[in-house]
Amino acid sequence: MESRTWWLGLPASSSHTLIGSIICVGVANALMHGRDGTSGVDWSQATKIGYSLLLSPLVGFTCAALLLLALRMFVKTRALYKAPEGNTPPPIWIRGLLILTCTGVSFAHGSNDGQKGMGLIMLILVGTLPMAYALNRAMPADQSLQFAAVAQVTQQALTKAVALPAPADSRLTLSTYIRDKQPTPDLVPALAVMAGKIGDQVASYGSLAKVPAEATANVRNDMYLTSEAIRLMDKNKVGNFDADTKGKVDLFKQQIDTATRFIPLWVKIAVAIALGLGTMVGWKRIVVTVGEKIGKTHLTYAQGASAEVVAMLTIGAADMYGLPVSTTHVLSSGVAGSMTANGSGLQMRTLRNLAMAWVLTLPAAILLSGGLYWLFTQLF
Repeated sequence: MESRTWWLGLPASSSHTLIGSIICVGVANALMHGRDGTSGVDWSQATKIGYSLLLSPLVGFTCAALLLLALRMFVKTRALYKAPEGNTPPPIWIRGLLILTCTGVSFAHGSNDGQKGMGLIMLILVGTLPMAYALNRAMPADQSLQFAAVAQVTQQALTKAVALPAPADSRLTLSTYIRDKQPTPDLVPALAVMAGKIGDQVASYGSLAKVPAEATANVRNDMYLTSEAIRLMDKNKVGNFDADTKGKVDLFKQQIDTATRFIPLWVKIAVAIALGLGTMVGWKRIVVTVGEKIGKTHLTYAQGASAEVVAMLTIGAADMYGLPVSTTHVLSSGVAGSMTANGSGLQMRTLRNLAMAWVLTLPAAILLSGGLYWLFTQLF
């Protein structure tokens, strides 16, 4: 689908495509296994991502327009507000400004889109090769033993914090809390039990590298449940731990995340190369649309710089908060905002096409991914 919009010269969102695909696969998997379709997706995360995808173009449009107006008010250099003439290169200082802002957009784009690519690859690797990638088997043995010790200390601290009996099924207690976000009296005792189990498992194997294939999924699942429960408890101020207990729980969560949330170096390199080569090969169609077909006049240096600065900051902020956003939509909206602020006018046909691509990408990705997932499960 991305290749189709590229061929038409339409800036489409890889974020919409990827997120729509993952959501539908999660729903389809739940339905095909007799569960409620909503149980296959963390809808709180999906909603947060949906807001970021919806609001980021509005931020790009508004902020780029305001930045251009501010530039016109305070920077009176006329060369900034004139469209390029023919093949005459811009003055060296303008060239430096554009290189700086373009580099910022490229870095922010690579950081945000690169994380999406790495996340998808790891999702596939963990699902298909859990023995190798479900746990960080590169963690040294001494660090694994330290991890086990931290787990045991955390269990003791939690047991002292709430002197209540543990539930019959601690995994179920944590799973229910993660799903419903409703704490129960036995939540902390359940967390203590899970911390102890994780510590015992790691200590018995000696290191994560020695966890056998048949136990890998259970160890990772226990770690995920525990880490996610701690995250939600901290977010919702559940537990009211003293400073010492909270410090131990936070350290334990860091250890869990180190064991489960890791990216091999080769994945990072592969995604970086793919992003760079894809941009080098397919840049022209999208660049022509963004630079020449959104506004009724040619993009000026000030307009380009305004859109790029806003895109860089918006994507960078989203990156800090772990939110995937669309570089193409933020940048295109920034260009449209700068055109509006400059009084240059907008080409409504291009905007309609961009809006249609923006609206249709998500449902199209959902239908395609769901259909392909069903087909592959029938064939294989």
